[in-house]
Formats: sequence, structure tokens, C-alpha cells
Amino acid sequence: MPAPRAAIINRLLLHDAGVLFDFASLQSSGMFTTSVAIVFTLVLVAGVPVLSYSNTRDSEILKLPRLDLYVSAIFSQWLLTIVGLGVVYLAARRVFVKGFAAMSFSLALEWAAAIAVAALLALSLVVLCERRGWLPRESALTYLLIPQTPREKVWGVLILAPTAAFCEEFLFRGFLLTQMRDWLHSLLWAWVVTSVAFGLAHCYQGWSGMIRAGLLGALLAYPVVRWGSLYPAMLAHWMIDTVALVWLGPWMVGRGTPARGRRPQ
Repeated sequence: MPAPRAAIINRLLLHDAGVLFDFASLQSSGMFTTSVAIVFTLVLVAGVPVLSYSNTRDSEILKLPRLDLYVSAIFSQWLLTIVGLGVVYLAARRVFVKGFAAMSFSLALEWAAAIAVAALLALSLVVLCERRGWLPRESALTYLLIPQTPREKVWGVLILAPTAAFCEEFLFRGFLLTQMRDWLHSLLWAWVVTSVAFGLAHCYQGWSGMIRAGLLGALLAYPVVRWGSLYPAMLAHWMIDTVALVWLGPWMVGRGTPARGRRPQ
């Protein structure tokens, strides 16, 4: 074979090998990012509910000081959110675009206020029914999370509620809703799955708490679907948790807080 022709063929072979290598690398990278997204989705859908349920079975948790519980909850939520931010950066960057779409503050505040008022009215009715004995009382862990002192209320309003608002909305209405919509090719089913997962994540509150959280999750998802922004949901979530911690919670235990370590009957 003449040398020039051999050189040309060698270059072509090397080029083809390079193309195949690049394609394999891209395919491997795509599989890796997809696997990361799947694993993190399973953590949200199954891992978080299992951990939440295990907390209800651990009597030692009920013996912890309330502020220690707050610190533990804040740390675990931010840790999960930081991991979620990494997953989004690797596998689902569109969450940053869709979830944090620009929106006027006045419009976000209007939607947040409307959702918060509707949710708090429903929650007030639930608490009233619980106080009258028409519905089962909350779990012991739920009672333990309700602040009693001014210092605990400051922690709840300024640290715990904002943490839950940002972290839970980003994880469930941001990442999970986007992923489920892409994988299921259905906004409705993505909405349902995300809401159910959010309810299961609150299984420490008992059956009534899970149902309540699931319905609230569905409500909070509406402005995300409507406007493509998490801001109204985050603001509404913070408003709801703040009122629940400062007013509805103390009203709920007005008849007396259950003893630590004992589930209310």
C-alpha cells in the first residue's frame, strides 16, 4: 500500500475511533446524570418517608429539647437541599430556569397570600374539629414541634419556617415535579405523584397529617404550574408555617400538651 494512502486510512481510522470514544463518553455521561436523578428521586419519594416514619417509632426523639429538634430538622433539610442543588446542576438544570422564573413581587405576594389564606382557613377547621374530638389528635412528635417559649417562636418564624419553605418547595415543587413531568409525560400525574410524595414525607404527623400535607402540596404546586415560578409557593409556605407555629399550634394544644414520649390518644 502506498504510504500516502496508508496515512489517509490511518487518519480516518483514528478519526472514527475518536468519534466512537466521544460518543461513548457522552452516552456514559448521560447515563450517569440520569442515574443520579433517579437515585435522588427515589430518596425523595421513598427515603424521606421511611426516615420520617422511623422518627415516629424512636422514643428517644421525643425526649429531645425542642430547639435540638429544630436544629436537627434545619440541618437535615439544608443538607438534602444542597445535595439536590448538585443533582439539579448535573442532571436537571432546567429546574433553575423553570422554577426560578422572573416574577413581579406584587404578583407573587398576591398568589402567596391567596393560597395561605385558603390553606389556613382549612387548617383552622381541622384544628377546631380536633379540639372537639371529631378528628384524631396529632402525633406526639407534632405536638413537640410546636413552640412554647418566645425564643422557640423566634426560631420557628425566622429559621425553621423559612428553611421548610425554601427547601421543601425546591425539592418537591421544583426538582421532583419537573422530573416527574419529563418522565411521565403528563403534568397531571406529575402533580399527583409529587403531592403524594410530599404527604408521605410528613407521615410523622399521622394519617390526617399526611393527607393534609398532600392536599397542601397540591395547592402549592398550582402557582408553579401556572407561572413557572417557585416564589409564590415559597412565600405561601412560609406564611402558613409561621401562622401554624405561632397561633394555630398553641391553639391546638390549648387543652394541654401531651406528655413527652407518649402518643396522644
